[in-house]
Amino acid sequence: MEKSLTGYPGGSLRFVPSLIQAAGDTASRRFLEFFAAQIRNPNTRAAYARAVASFLDWSESRGVQQLDAIRPIVVAGYIEDLSTAYSAPTIKQHLAAIRMLFDWLVVGHIIEANPAGSVRGPKYVLKRGKTPVLSAEEARQLLDSIDTESLAGLRDRALIAIMVYSFARVSAAVSMRVEDYFQEGKRSWFRLHEKGGKEHVVPAHHNAQAYLDGYLQAVRGTAENDAPLFRTIDQNGRITARAMSRTDALRMVKRRARAAGLPEKTCCHTFRATGITTYLENGGTIEKAQAIAAHESPRTTKLYDRTSDEITLDEIERIII
Repeated sequence: MEKSLTGYPGGSLRFVPSLIQAAGDTASRRFLEFFAAQIRNPNTRAAYARAVASFLDWSESRGVQQLDAIRPIVVAGYIEDLSTAYSAPTIKQHLAAIRMLFDWLVVGHIIEANPAGSVRGPKYVLKRGKTPVLSAEEARQLLDSIDTESLAGLRDRALIAIMVYSFARVSAAVSMRVEDYFQEGKRSWFRLHEKGGKEHVVPAHHNAQAYLDGYLQAVRGTAENDAPLFRTIDQNGRITARAMSRTDALRMVKRRARAAGLPEKTCCHTFRATGITTYLENGGTIEKAQAIAAHESPRTTKLYDRTSDEITLDEIERIII
C-alpha cells in the first residue's frame, strides 16, 4: 500500500513507492526530503519524481522486493529497457534522477552504496538546438498580426516581446510581478527570476518597453506593484488576479502563431532562440548573448545560434554534379 503525500510541497509527488516504504519510516522520510530539500525547481522536481517512480515500479515488477536488493545490473537493465522507447536525453534524465536519489539515500545511511553510480547512460552530443526559430521577418509578422484593440492582444504582444527582446524563458516571463518592470536613471529594466533562483536584470528594448507600457496603461488601476504582470483574462474580457501559467502562455502562442500563418511547431522557447539568432546575425557576440540569456556556458548559447545554417547550405550547393 502506498502512502499518500497530501500537502507535499510543490504537489508534484503523490505517493511514496512501496520499495521505499518497505525500507522503513526513516527511508520514507529521507525520500520525501530529497524532493523537498534538494530540488527547488518545480518542473525538475516533477520530472525527477516521474523518473524515480517509474524505475522503482519497474524494479518491483521484476521481483525486486527490497531497496538494498537493487544492484547496478538492475539499473542497467532499466536503462536498456528505456532505450527501446525513449530518446537519449530522456534516458539520461531518468538516470540522473536515479543517481541523485540513491546518492541522497547513501548519505542518509539508508543504503550502503549507489547502484546507479557505475551505470553509464547513452552518449548524446548536441551541437545544434532543436528549438524552432523564426526569422526576424516572421517574428515581426507575428507581433504585427496581433489585434491590440483588445486587452488580450495588448497582453499577448507584450509577453511575446519580452521573450524575444530579453531572451527570457517563458517561466521567468510569466512569473514577473509589476514591480519587476522598473526604471533606473533614464532606462527601463526587466527583472527576471530564472532557474536556480537566479535574479537576472536586463535593459528593456524600446519595442518591448512600448508594448509593455501600452498593456499597463490598459490595466491601470489593477496593476499594484506586487501583482502578477501577466494575468489571465476572463470570458468577458476582464483582467483577473490570477497569473498566467506556462501552459496558458503556450496555448496563446500556438493560437497567435496559427493565426499569423507561422509554423505549427512555434512555441514559447522559439522566441528565446529567435532573439539570440537575430542578435548574432546583427553583429552581436556569443559572450554578450550568453550574458543576456543568463546561460552558465557559452556552449548552451551556441545551441540557439542558427546563423550558420545558410552558410552550410551555400557550401553544400557547391557540390555541382
